[in-house]
This record gives sequence, C-alpha cells and structure tokens, in this order.
Amino acid sequence: MRRLLALILVVLIGAGGAAFWWLHQPLAMGSEPLELAIEPGTTPRGIARDVVAAGAQTDARLLYAWFRFSGQDRAMKAGNYEIPPGTTPRSLLNKLVRGEESLRALTLVEGWNWRQVRQALAKEEQIKHDAAALTNEALMAQLGRPGVAPEGRFFPDTYAYAKGSGEIALLRRAMHAMDRKLEAAWAQRAPDTPLKSADEALVLASIVEKETGRASDRGQISGVFTNRLRVGMLLQTDPTVIYGLGEKFDGNLRKRDLLADTPWNTYTRAGLPPTPIAMPGKAALVAAVQPEATRALYFVAKGDGTSHFSASLEEHNRAVNRYQRGGQ
Repeated sequence: MRRLLALILVVLIGAGGAAFWWLHQPLAMGSEPLELAIEPGTTPRGIARDVVAAGAQTDARLLYAWFRFSGQDRAMKAGNYEIPPGTTPRSLLNKLVRGEESLRALTLVEGWNWRQVRQALAKEEQIKHDAAALTNEALMAQLGRPGVAPEGRFFPDTYAYAKGSGEIALLRRAMHAMDRKLEAAWAQRAPDTPLKSADEALVLASIVEKETGRASDRGQISGVFTNRLRVGMLLQTDPTVIYGLGEKFDGNLRKRDLLADTPWNTYTRAGLPPTPIAMPGKAALVAAVQPEATRALYFVAKGDGTSHFSASLEEHNRAVNRYQRGGQ
C-alpha cells in the first residue's frame, strides 16, 4: 500500500526527482501566517484538506499522499497552529506530529483580585471565553470546588495557552498551581503559628501581599499581623476594607469607610476575613506561615515603599505624625 502511495505521489508531481524537490519547497501562500485549526478526530485526509482551506495553494491529494507515505499520518495532533511563510510539506508534517501549536500567554499578576482576573481573561482575543457567562459559583463547581469563593485561589504566574483553548482550562491550571504552592508553604509553617489551616494561611498571605510595598518588609509585616492574631487585636488593615467596598471604592479611603461594616472590614470585625482579598505570590505565602520574629504590633508606610514598625501605640502615633502628616 505504501509503495502505491509513493507511486501516486511521484505521478502527481510529475517525476521521482520532483518529489524530493517538492517536499523541500515552501508551500505557496500569502505573506501572513496561515491559521490552521485541526479538530480532534480529523483524519489525515481531512487535515490535508484543512491545510488547503486555510490558504495553502497546493493539492490536498498531494499532501495526503505525503502524509501517508511518511508513515506518520496517524501521529499528527489536533490543535491550533500558525503556518508561517516558508513552511515546506516536510516541515509542516513535523510541526503537526510534534504538536507545535500556536501559543499565547496570559500573566496573572501578584496582588490582583478576582475581578481583575476576569477582566484580563475578557481581553484575551485568542482564548475561548467558556467561563465568561458562568457565575462565580457555577465556575468553581465546574473546576471541582463547589462552594469555594474564587478569590485568591489561582496562582499568579504567566500561563501559555494554545489559541482557541478555553478559559476554564487555563484557570484549572492556575488553581492547581496555587494548591501546590499553598500545600508546600503550609508544610513549612512555624510550629507556633496561630493559623489553624492552610486556607487561613492563604487569607493572611493575600493581606501581606497587598500591604507589602517593598519585598524586604514582607516578613515583618506578616509578623505584625501574626502578633495581632495571637493577642486578639483587630487586624485593622486598609486593603481588606477596600476589598469589602468592591466597585464602590473610588480610590479615596474615608473614615466612614473604616466604620462601614462588611465581612472583610478588619476594623469592625476580629480575626481574618472570610476569604482572601487577592492572589498572593509564593513569597507572601511563605511569609504568612514563617513570619519574621518581631515585637511590632503596628506599621505605617513611610512614603518610599518601605514601612516603619512600632511595638507600642505611642511610638506608632509618632511615626504616623512623621510619615503621614508631615510632622517632625
């Protein structure tokens, strides 16, 4: 059978020597890459037709004969491909056999909240928006986490995806990445941590992520919140209040906002909020479970990205006056 196909290939292109020449000649196409989508289950004959339908100016029967003669016709993989100018029949087959799909990348940024993740996904033109119409509850159920809020459950990183693949598949990868990072961090927790579970560590890590202006302060910021949890002090952290305000937050946090009770307002409610407030990165996860040893119970931003830490309210008030109110 293969000899017959070889004969067909030779006959179709005119001569035996021409076969070798044809396999190494670029396929005729325009100046832009061709977009080739191969659905699962497509036959080798169908793939040859898809290549021609995508814009390659060649005979589909000739391509099919080459696929069969190569012996790799059943090894070609479904997927979404870009076929650049200069691609030869031989290099095309190699690409399809190796499954070298056209990839795009989406970066989920440390400190982003779930609303920002949704917005970033919506802007991706090459992804299938199969999560866009789902509620948060329906999406998490689809991901195998019914009843779990999506906030903070996806690890911030850069994820490559094939053109035409779905949001749900990408989010599942990011969710499993966070599972692994959180599990690894929780296994390294300090023996005296007041945190009762890995989920509580995730919540604290999200607060540390949002409060850290400079990486060198991360461990001490975690130490402050850990100290407060130990002695039963209110956490009183502005990012949780802002999170609770949601889209109502206009960029200016007012005293009335600090007094407006929401489940995330750590000025009005003791302990950790009910969910994370953002996606923490690996460093924040580790800091949450391995806080720096400190006597500090307070900190204030100095205006240069760093924070001033204080062990007493009196010292803290002086620091606030100096760094926030311009006092001496």
